[in-house]
Amino acid sequence: QYKFRDLTIEELKNVNKTYPNFTFSMNTYTFKDGSQKDLLNFSGTVPVKYGNSYNIPIHLWILDSHPFAPPICFLKPTVNMGISVGKHVDAHGRIYLPYLQNWSHPKSTVTGLIKEMIAKFEEELPLYSLSPSDAARQSELLSYIAKITEGETDMKSKSKIGGCRNEGCFNKITVVGAGDLGIACVLAVAAKGAADKVVLLDLSEGAAKGGTMDLEIFALPNVEISKDFSASADSKVVVLTVNSLGNAQTYLDVIQSNVDLFRGIIPAISHYSQNTVLLVASHPVEVMTFVSWKLSAFPKSRVIGVGANLDTERFQYVLTNLLKAQMLAKDAWIIGEQGEDKVPSWTSCNSVANQTEAMAACNSREKVANRAMEVLKGKGQRSWSIGLSVADLTDSILKDKRKVHSVSTLAKGCCNINSEVFLSLPCILGTNGVIEMVKLEEDPLVQEKLQSSAGSIHDLQQQLKL
Repeated sequence: QYKFRDLTIEELKNVNKTYPNFTFSMNTYTFKDGSQKDLLNFSGTVPVKYGNSYNIPIHLWILDSHPFAPPICFLKPTVNMGISVGKHVDAHGRIYLPYLQNWSHPKSTVTGLIKEMIAKFEEELPLYSLSPSDAARQSELLSYIAKITEGETDMKSKSKIGGCRNEGCFNKITVVGAGDLGIACVLAVAAKGAADKVVLLDLSEGAAKGGTMDLEIFALPNVEISKDFSASADSKVVVLTVNSLGNAQTYLDVIQSNVDLFRGIIPAISHYSQNTVLLVASHPVEVMTFVSWKLSAFPKSRVIGVGANLDTERFQYVLTNLLKAQMLAKDAWIIGEQGEDKVPSWTSCNSVANQTEAMAACNSREKVANRAMEVLKGKGQRSWSIGLSVADLTDSILKDKRKVHSVSTLAKGCCNINSEVFLSLPCILGTNGVIEMVKLEEDPLVQEKLQSSAGSIHDLQQQLKL
């Protein structure tokens, strides 16, 4: 029963005057927590001019506390339409707009919402026309989206769509995002030769441009470019490289834009590849790995960030080849938070002839580490550098190498960290992601730095809207 029935009826009359094509009905909506309510909903099309004129089908649910709560809004694509995931629409067709976030009665109205929806869709068209073959491929996805619009999320669905149906039959990697980093990852993974197939999911609008177009022109073997999430089905590893290019003003706004972007990507990816390892390269890597873990509901072992793998490989290289400290390099790692707060550490004292030599080795490490860090200053992380690091990590996962890498993993329980944050720590990687975390030496200064990073990251995460 609607608490403000008269106000709701009056507003819907206004909607009907402006958009007479909308149809109204009462249906059961299932919320994420499993609770259900009979809610008023209406469906129809809104006119959008994007070069040509389009009628965009939408479906709105009116909550029982309306008009003091905003509607829940979805696209309602037909079988020959594909959803263009973007700033305001996720992979399931859920619509997110500033108007909804800032909803306030009596200033906010459904007709006002629809006007903003039209304006935003004219900036970024939310649907595109599928070819007949794509439409057939999309039909099963649309039935899933229909369940989402009814509130029936079932991310544990056993159905597999497209791709390889025999578990383990080939090594397939999907790279999400066709920017410089995404293309660098595709090229590095392809060059490494660990994957039988690499899919590049291009979520950008319009025709292929830049590097994506060049990939299509020069057609690399075993590389497929697609805009359809179903192309990622049965991937062993999914690499996330996307970053929002919105007009955010503050650092928090930038991260929230990325969170909103991931909210439309992770559920679709985890639906099509339910046993995949998520490898996060988006920024900031610690926060976005946490977000991926929460949105996917995967076990912590199968959600990792690229973290300090590149820094560690460089650090070990400098120790071995430039400073000639091979014994130190063997157990040396860069851990913690990406950026200025990363810290060198060791997993064990080196095995030397006697205890006196062991003590001397341990005492010399800080000096050598400082010299190595000085050498590494200003090196930066270019797209192709991170791409090589991603290829290194995927190679270890696909080939079940049981190699130790410094990657972003859930740090709760390590170094007296009690919050759910991801930090780079040395981990053994295999087919199912993190097999085991390697024990670090107990260094009070290192532990203090890790706890400080964990605290600042946790504070930041608390301000985000997931």
